[in-house]
Amino acid sequence: MQNEKMDATLSPELKSTFVTLNAEGAKNFVIDLSKVKYVDSSGLGALLIANRLCMDAKGTMVLTGITDHVMKLIKISQLDKVLKILPTNEEAIQFIHMNEVENDVAKDGGEG
Repeated sequence: MQNEKMDATLSPELKSTFVTLNAEGAKNFVIDLSKVKYVDSSGLGALLIANRLCMDAKGTMVLTGITDHVMKLIKISQLDKVLKILPTNEEAIQFIHMNEVENDVAKDGGEG
């Protein structure tokens, strides 16, 4: 994310982007929020939509680089219990790869 604000001005475009990417086959999202300084309820809603799209596609959404202020808002709204949050993009990518491996093993019945 290059914007400093995730608010009602940006969230419709964000939601549309998430839906389009998902429809094109993307099931895993790593969203770097390191430049975001402000999030309102519509911005959080856009993240929840992205998370649901990933979950429905048997994928994962990970948020990275969250500033203290944004993290405080996420915790106040108790979304830290719902959303996967990791410090760096590299950790997020590793986490997603591990989930993919686990899903493949589970799908194959543990054989292989």
